[in-house]
Amino acid sequence: MTDMNFKKPLILALLFLLPVIFLLFLYPSTNNYNALDIVKGNVKDISNFSSKDGEVYRLKDHITVLGFLGQNPNSNAIAALNLKEVIYDKFQGFKKFQVIIVVPEGVEDNVALLKKELYQYDLLKYWHFVYGETQEIKDLYKSLRSEVKLDNTLATNHVFIIDKELNQRGRLDDREDKEKEKDFPVYGMYSYDCIEVAILKNKMAKEDMRVLFTEYRQKRKGDFNSTKRRAEDLKNNEQN
Repeated sequence: MTDMNFKKPLILALLFLLPVIFLLFLYPSTNNYNALDIVKGNVKDISNFSSKDGEVYRLKDHITVLGFLGQNPNSNAIAALNLKEVIYDKFQGFKKFQVIIVVPEGVEDNVALLKKELYQYDLLKYWHFVYGETQEIKDLYKSLRSEVKLDNTLATNHVFIIDKELNQRGRLDDREDKEKEKDFPVYGMYSYDCIEVAILKNKMAKEDMRVLFTEYRQKRKGDFNSTKRRAEDLKNNEQN
């Protein structure tokens, strides 16, 4: 057999094996995928909150960005507009994604003013306002893990990520690599400040929301052990 005749099948074999080897390298990374941390379980659902369009909205079975704009939602228009432009516009239309904004009963006129700001260019199909009594709102907020308190109007600029199983998602350890190297004390990120556009863009949109959607895509394919991951997160949560 000539050298040319020998090289041809060898080249063909290499061309066939290289993609297989590449996939084998990817396989472990898929199964050891680091999901977005569960920072709090058993978040209260919102089925007892009312809406003005007659729909009953729920957190369960949805990937939700949950916000609280209080008695004067239009005065928090900057936070709402940042949330729309950076988060909502990027993820609208993703399977089961929604933004839920909680406000007290009786502020419909103020909400209408805010909607005029938000709805200038398009109707927000996956953005919903829900109304509750003061104690209902406080109880819902109390079910979240947060280092930020609601103000006296029941508002905050921070929003929360809630998964389909009513778990609050975020970061149990939000230290930068340099901080870890210097052994800084552990601190987390449990909510996202809508006034800080850099946090919305770089942490919430580019990383945390994207990671969560990837997790659910892997769950649908059967490539993700959510039970094991939840147990690990809750154990870490108890230690912090």
